[in-house]
Amino acid sequence: MNFKKILGLILGLMVLTVIFGIAADSGNPFNLFLFFSGALFLLFAFRSRKKAAHSQEIPALSKKREAAYLASGMTAREIEVFRETLFQTKQQIDRLQKNIQDNAKLKAIDLRHDTLKAAKALFKELVKEPIRLHDASHFLYTHLPNMVDLTNKYIEINQHEVKSRETYEKMEESVQIIDQLAALITSDYQNFVSDDLVDLDVELSIAKQSLKRDNNYNQAKSHE
Repeated sequence: MNFKKILGLILGLMVLTVIFGIAADSGNPFNLFLFFSGALFLLFAFRSRKKAAHSQEIPALSKKREAAYLASGMTAREIEVFRETLFQTKQQIDRLQKNIQDNAKLKAIDLRHDTLKAAKALFKELVKEPIRLHDASHFLYTHLPNMVDLTNKYIEINQHEVKSRETYEKMEESVQIIDQLAALITSDYQNFVSDDLVDLDVELSIAKQSLKRDNNYNQAKSHE
């Protein structure tokens, strides 16, 4: 619990103590009702805040997953940084998805670049290859956070009841930047899996050579 929450709880208890003192002195049932109502309110507020804070915590690390991380050569600190980073990234992707679903122009940008699909696919690749966290640094620390911040602001401004000419111009400029960021996120994913594509090209080339040899062999046999 942080300092602000502790201070709020203390102030709340002080207020309740004063109310209870007044109620006890006066013997007024209404004052007693106010006291107990306030106490219940504080209790439920504290429990709801605790639950909300808990929902924002990183899920517990399983022994199996921890063993896999250690086997890959990661230190305890690297595991901690990796899990914190991916937890934040997951929240950002969820927020970006909500923003895109809430606005037609953002939906069009996403359809044009497959931004969400690329972001989620890159997230899955990182889960499989935690030691490659640094290979996705542009996506994790620049492109995705900027995309979320800009779409948040765009959604907020778009909801204004009255918009000036300058507002529309800024919104249009924001859309252009968002479109560029969307393309960069897709590029981030393509760059991350580029080695896989190279491996696939090699395998395809080998398969083609094998098929060619088989075809030549079959043709030669047919002419015997």
